[in-house]
Amino acid sequence: MTNNTLTLALLQLPVGGDVALNVRRAAEGIERLKAENPTLQLAILPESFNAPYGVEHFAKYAESVPDGATCQALSRLAQKLAIYIIGGSIVEREAGRLYNTCTVWAPDGSLIGRHRKIHLFTMNIVAAHGGGVQFDEGAALTAGSELTVVKIGQQKVGIGICHDKRFEELARIYRNMGCSMLVYPSAFCICQGPMHWELLQRARATDNQLFVVTCSPARDNMSGYVAYGHSMIVDPWARVQREAGEGCEFIVERIDFDMVEQVRRQIPIYQQRRTDVYAKAEPKADP
Repeated sequence: MTNNTLTLALLQLPVGGDVALNVRRAAEGIERLKAENPTLQLAILPESFNAPYGVEHFAKYAESVPDGATCQALSRLAQKLAIYIIGGSIVEREAGRLYNTCTVWAPDGSLIGRHRKIHLFTMNIVAAHGGGVQFDEGAALTAGSELTVVKIGQQKVGIGICHDKRFEELARIYRNMGCSMLVYPSAFCICQGPMHWELLQRARATDNQLFVVTCSPARDNMSGYVAYGHSMIVDPWARVQREAGEGCEFIVERIDFDMVEQVRRQIPIYQQRRTDVYAKAEPKADP
């Protein structure tokens, strides 16, 4: 990282039932992007990039972290290319439990972050004409309970996974911990995407005056769970800096972290927060 900038890549990849193929496709994509962009410093993969996403698939494709085949492939690749890799997410198995886990790898191949999805995705949307869409990660997965902040070059980066970005408290804590960028590998479903995908990312960016980055699988309308696509980079002004379409697509972009300090200096909401007033409010139970 030089001059307070970072060159990163988002790999919006298709995901099928062959784990080895999915991992090989990701590795080959990162290698190609690094060859084409020698200054590339960080590659970001989608949520559930190595196997199909679905409650019925989680146990079948679960691996151990960090000694499973997928993690070892990412470790070797990070070391070979001397870059950081945010490894989307895989289903992790530990002590009889399953977690939706994002791993972060340093240029020396070491594991520097492991984020277990804190907020498990539950959805029960009823359509006006009858029917609807239901999904419950908690039927198979265990929620994580730890925050994850990693150092990418000189920047602190907060890690979340998909549904985690709906919770502004998590993003605010990361900002309070000194983060200048939040990264959410996300397999956001197609039924919510048009309403909330961009909205949530721009909200987290403007609330906390930092970069928000998401990486989605490519859309497959024939899969049981259809991801929205539209991997995105939102800047601290809450402007969409780059956005992918629906299919397989790679984005390489330069991030200028000077913008974070510029925005925070020009609109100093962090210093203006009235925590003394907020603390007086009586907490109310959710309905």
